[in-house]
Amino acid sequence: MPRTLLLVVLFIALVLELALTGGAFFAPVFTLAKFGVKYGPATAFLAYIVAWLLGFVSLVAAVALGQVWQRRRTYGTWCYLLGVWWIGIGIGIYYAFGKPENLLLDSVKGLLIVILAWRCQATRMMTRRY
Repeated sequence: MPRTLLLVVLFIALVLELALTGGAFFAPVFTLAKFGVKYGPATAFLAYIVAWLLGFVSLVAAVALGQVWQRRRTYGTWCYLLGVWWIGIGIGIYYAFGKPENLLLDSVKGLLIVILAWRCQATRMMTRRY
């Protein structure tokens, strides 16, 4: 059950990140407006950098989803990396800018991924090597 929930959370997170990435690349004016930034010559570079950063996070989410789907042993590392990243982003945005919606969206998503990955690893049967 924890694996199924982890797959669902990772899939939803991946879809959200891909939507943000596509928006940042193909509709930077709209995407920056959602973050409260007015698009102009000074912020065009910012939109480009944010798009690539979101693309990288989407790639990590896709790798984590694939690792969990294929039941690879290294899925925990990817899930913990992604979860801690989102927890940090959510807390940082809340602390710096006072946006509770980011705290709820990112930090709760990251916390769910960390807890579910931990539960998946805890339920795996321990085997001995001789």
